[in-house]
Amino acid sequence: MPLGEMFYFCAGMISIDQISIRFGAFVLFDGISFQVNPGERIGLVGRNGAGKTTILNLIAGKQDPDEGSVVKGAGDTVGYLPQQMKHRRGKSLYREALDAFAHVIALKKRIDAITGELGERSDYDSKAYLSLIQELSNANEQYELEGGHTIHADVESTLTGLGFEKKDMDRPVHEFSGGWRMRVELAKILLQRPDYILLDEPTNHLDIESIQWLENFLVTYPGGILIISHDRAFLDMVTNRTLELSLGRIYDYRVPYSKYVQLKAERIKVQQAAYENQQKMIQDTEQFINRFRYKATKAVQVQSRIKQLEKLDRIEVEKEDDQVMNLKFPPAKRSGTIVVEAKNLGKRFGDHRVLNGVDLVIERGEKVAFVGRNGEGKTTLSRIIVGELDHEGKLKMGHNVELGYFAQNQDEIMDGNLTVLETADRAAVGDVRTKIRDILGAFLFSGEDVEKKVKVLSGGERSRLAMARMLLQPFNLLILDEPTNHLDMRSKDILKSALLAFNGTLIVVSHDRDFLDGLVEKVYEFRHQQVKEHLGGIYEFLQRRKLGSLRDIERKGEPAGRSVSHAGEKSAHAVKTDEKSEKGSLQVNDQDISGNKARYEEKRALEKKIRKIANRVKSLEHEIEQIEKDLAEMDRMLMNPDNISGMQVYEDYEQIKRLHDEKLASWEKQTILLEKISVRRK
Repeated sequence: MPLGEMFYFCAGMISIDQISIRFGAFVLFDGISFQVNPGERIGLVGRNGAGKTTILNLIAGKQDPDEGSVVKGAGDTVGYLPQQMKHRRGKSLYREALDAFAHVIALKKRIDAITGELGERSDYDSKAYLSLIQELSNANEQYELEGGHTIHADVESTLTGLGFEKKDMDRPVHEFSGGWRMRVELAKILLQRPDYILLDEPTNHLDIESIQWLENFLVTYPGGILIISHDRAFLDMVTNRTLELSLGRIYDYRVPYSKYVQLKAERIKVQQAAYENQQKMIQDTEQFINRFRYKATKAVQVQSRIKQLEKLDRIEVEKEDDQVMNLKFPPAKRSGTIVVEAKNLGKRFGDHRVLNGVDLVIERGEKVAFVGRNGEGKTTLSRIIVGELDHEGKLKMGHNVELGYFAQNQDEIMDGNLTVLETADRAAVGDVRTKIRDILGAFLFSGEDVEKKVKVLSGGERSRLAMARMLLQPFNLLILDEPTNHLDMRSKDILKSALLAFNGTLIVVSHDRDFLDGLVEKVYEFRHQQVKEHLGGIYEFLQRRKLGSLRDIERKGEPAGRSVSHAGEKSAHAVKTDEKSEKGSLQVNDQDISGNKARYEEKRALEKKIRKIANRVKSLEHEIEQIEKDLAEMDRMLMNPDNISGMQVYEDYEQIKRLHDEKLASWEKQTILLEKISVRRK
């Protein structure tokens, strides 16, 4: 039986009711409410500092709200994987993971103890003996229900799925890197099979294969899941609902991440229109107040308008930070045609060989990805190219190569006593110095943030600062080792946009499929000490390697879109045909006209046509007026997205708008036609 399908989940829902959290005068949440239902897979998104991790801490019971409550079903269990955690020393990998089944192991010990005691007793008819028999029966039943006979197989399959090898099972946990120890904690949560799983950036330290294993596990997991992640592909694959935290409020979208992005854009558009309308009303009201403030005859009206403004619920619009999305790397020297060339390159650490007989050539302007399981040598080869490690075989760097390197520990080697602005200023070269604040702002350092000391920054903030420094120096070869681990969606978009415009050579080590998609045109796969070249992008590589199931590109909307387009073309054609027909009907055959009678008949027919078109114009005006009322009503409703769920409302809104445009176009054509016929009548 597959892991995660052993138990029948009957958890209750988690209810977050009117939660408020304040830090002094700053309000993080203001009376937000939502529910998490059993079986839902929810992506929790929002800007850095919006309170995503706080939500997980509230549900996990690690933090209390200032107001409101978090209600969970009686007996419901929650597994929580935070971004930062403490690890114990001493236990082996296998034993640490087996701790997830501590209650099952204790149950087995009790079964063994009862069995042993029953074997030594002979008072078969006593009440105590019968009580032990009943306890043993109940314990065995519970043991079967808990999947006790398969816990060892479950531990091994889960650890293997997360990238560990059988030879790792007896290694002490403290020997593993932080990323691998995070996987141990993740494995323990998955093995415990709680009613709800809370994951805070679970993919940061996973390779592509492990991410896809985790995706497959979570998609079939029967419990509820709440995930914070900046990995679009991961969210799209796993989640079926998106909760967005913005400006102290929460917006609920019953769709995966990519669909949420579309709906959010529509919400912001409607919100912006409502905001502009309200600002116009406020301006007009204030002008009235200022104009008649001192006129006794208008005192009542002035006071009424003042109270109206005081009671007004001011609309806030989330500003889209796209004004600095066109940042570019400063120009650098042109390198030689061959930038990096390796022949029979190898590397070992003691008795452990990482690379063996590696041959590769990277040419000027190429953008390539290093991918593979953790520990296969991606970072090792990057450090060899940079010159940090010695090696076997030959490595040749090209002419005029100026190399910039972003390491996974880049944030740890900056001077902690410098400010953010000083750190960036020391790295900047040439004209780009004038854009230092823009670049820092793009990576979420604005206002007083630039005066913070590096030593007080969080790990994510340091990584963003290190990445911003890369945009300030003239390199023609960039080697980026997991550059997106601590970047939010917007920062990743800014970096990707800059890298797409970068005219130098790029080597990027990353597990982020969405980030790599469209950025690289060649993939080097690290596997079993070898490096294999794959031409094409990341998804072409994954399809060839058949690394798990990939999402089908959704094309459901295209046929509909095409049919709408064709229908529109047909409608336009029909209008033209009708217009020609109407014009043709107005042509008078002079050969058949004789005298006043003929002219009378012509005039009569013309008047009839005019009345017909005039009636059509009035009918269209009435229809347009009604449609505009419907649109106004929907505008008022869309001003409050909290009352809207699903895409149907937006689709209906767009359909009505299209109908409005069609009617308006018909009205315009009929009006022009009416004017032409009226001129002919004269």
